[in-house]
Parts: sequence; structure tokens; C-alpha cells
Amino acid sequence: MKKSLVALALGGLGIGVAEFTMMGMLPDVALDLGISIPQAGHLISAYAIGVVIGAPLFVTGMARMSPNRTLMVLMVLFTIFNALSIIAPSYGSLMVSRFVSGLPHGAFFGVGAVVASQLADKGKEAQAVAFMFSGLTIANLLGVPIGTYIGHAFSWRYTFLLIALIGGLTVLVLHLWVPKMAARKLIGSPWRDFGIFKEPNIWFMVLIISIAPGALFAWISYIAPLMTEVSGIAQSNMPYIMVLAGLGMVVGNLIGGKMSDKLGPSTTIILALVFQVICMLVIYFTAAHTGMSILMTFLTGAATFAIVPPLQVQLINSVQSDAKMLVASLGPSCFNIANALGAFLGGIPIELGYGYTSPVWVGAIMGIIGVIISLLFIQRNRKVAASNC
Repeated sequence: MKKSLVALALGGLGIGVAEFTMMGMLPDVALDLGISIPQAGHLISAYAIGVVIGAPLFVTGMARMSPNRTLMVLMVLFTIFNALSIIAPSYGSLMVSRFVSGLPHGAFFGVGAVVASQLADKGKEAQAVAFMFSGLTIANLLGVPIGTYIGHAFSWRYTFLLIALIGGLTVLVLHLWVPKMAARKLIGSPWRDFGIFKEPNIWFMVLIISIAPGALFAWISYIAPLMTEVSGIAQSNMPYIMVLAGLGMVVGNLIGGKMSDKLGPSTTIILALVFQVICMLVIYFTAAHTGMSILMTFLTGAATFAIVPPLQVQLINSVQSDAKMLVASLGPSCFNIANALGAFLGGIPIELGYGYTSPVWVGAIMGIIGVIISLLFIQRNRKVAASNC
């Protein structure tokens, strides 16, 4: 594997730890700052809002810079902003640092996806993008459990120190391993790139990525009570369950990349979404069986992340425009919208008294909607292609 792709994956690792470790440290942060756990949960939302806002703004504002330099600047900002959390004296200041640390997230993955596809061998573009996102999946497999342990056993501030160290190391390897690339030649203002939103294909992709991955978060946001209250797994074993889910995400991400290169992103997305829906339904009917729950944890992790590489590749290819990095940056932004939607909607049936298995129905419905939108996307592009013949 090319060292340049390893550098991109390392950045994904740091970003993944920064995004997901807070979920496991909420009680520790709440206790230390003297706030409630729901208030601490707003720190997760602040980061997600930063991702949504920062991705298009940073990519467009840095459009005149070379891609390799852009990646380095974004990771420098990521490192500095996360370092602010180490010394945040209050809830308000930590909220601000969480928001600003989310700003470079989407832009890094957007620019990184384009760079990875350009550095890839011909016919292996999706696999290269998948390798970059493997850093995010490895974060769920190893980085998040380690960061959560450090935060619980010592201090949550040390976890942010770990994140800052990963960010600093990423800056170094980006400088050493990612080749210099020519800056994009711009005519006029880079803000004209926002004209991509006039393209119907962009809105199809925004809808797909904002809804379909929400199944992951409808399921995993409530996996702890599902496993402990329904499947009979001890609370002390939940870290192992999360590692198993993370392992599934690693495997699914790599499989999704290979399938996308062989079958095409559109076909891969539909197959992965159908498998995702099946997993959700199987969980609902077998959650009371411990062995099946353990197996489905791995399979569902794989199913939910198999759609990530083909979604990103299809997004990049969805419009004929030289604003590829702005287009690609929409992926992480919309993914965080799916994050918020899945967690919010998944909690509604629990509040209505339908039990801890009910969120997977929300996940199944979000997956089915994703399939429908994907089929409409394919149908529209076939009609456009036929009319141009």
C-alpha cells in the first residue's frame, strides 16, 4: 500500500477518535465539569455541527491551495483546536473547542478522498478511498476503546492530548509522504463552486448520504441497552461488543471498496443497503439470543460501513465539475446529518415504550428509503444518458 494513503488513513484515525470517543467519556466529562449527562451530550452535537458547517467553507476558502498543502493546514487546525480541549476551563469553553475541532473534519475527508482517488492505481480508486476511511474504522476498533479507557482511568483531558499527538504525527507524515500536487487553476471566485447545487444529482446524493447511513446510528446509539437488557450480555462485556462492531466496520469498509471497483458504486450501494436492512430485521427477531446478537453485531457493523466507499466515489462522480473537493466534502457533512437523524429518530420508539429493539425498525426504514432514492438516481441518469445519445 502506498505511504501517501497511510498518511491519509492516519488522519482518519485521529478524526475518528476525536469524533466518537466523547460518547464513551460523557459521564466522566459531566462529573468533572459539574454538568448533567444530557448537557455533556451537547458536546457531541457541537462537533457534528462544526463538521457540517466547516466542510464546504474550508474547501472553498482554500481552493487556491495545492491539495497536499490543504491537507496539512486542515490537520494543523484540527490538532490546535483539539489541544484547546485539554485546557478548557469550563463547559462553555469546551463547547467552543468541540465546535471548532469539527470544522476541519469534513474538509479533510473531502480533499483526502479526491487525493486518494488521484493517487490510486487505475481501477482501484474506490479501494484507495476505502483505505483512507479505514482510519475511521480502526478508530472505532482500537482508538475509541483506548481513548475511553484513558479518559475514565486518568482524565478525559489526556484523551484529547492523545488526539493532538495523532494530529501532529499526521501533519509530519503528510509532509513526508504525500507528493506535491498542483493547485487547481481557478477562473474567478472559488465561491462560484457553489453552483454545483444547481445539479439534481447533487441533491440525490445529499439525500442518500443524509438518510441511509442513519441506520448505523439508529442501531449503535442504543446498542448498550439492547445488549444488556435484551440479549443478556453483562455491562462489563460491552467494550468487547464495541470492538466487535468496530471490527465489522473495518471489514465492511474494505469489502465495500473492492465491490465498488468491480461492480460499480451504484450497484454496491444498493446491495449493501439491502444487506443492512436484512441485518436490522434479523436483530429485531433474534435479539433475545446472545449468540445471534454477537454475530449480528459484527455483520451489522460490516453492512453499515460497506456503503461508505461507494457513496463517496459516487458522490465525487455525480457531477461533471472541477469543484471535486467541494463535492467530496459534502459526504462527511451529510454523514453527520445521518448521525443526528438516526440517533434522534431511533430514540423516539423507545420513549413511546416499544423497547430497545425498536430502533432497528427505524434503521431498516432509513435503509429502504436509501434504496428507493438510489434507484431513482440510477433511473434518472439512465434517462439522461439515453437522451444524450
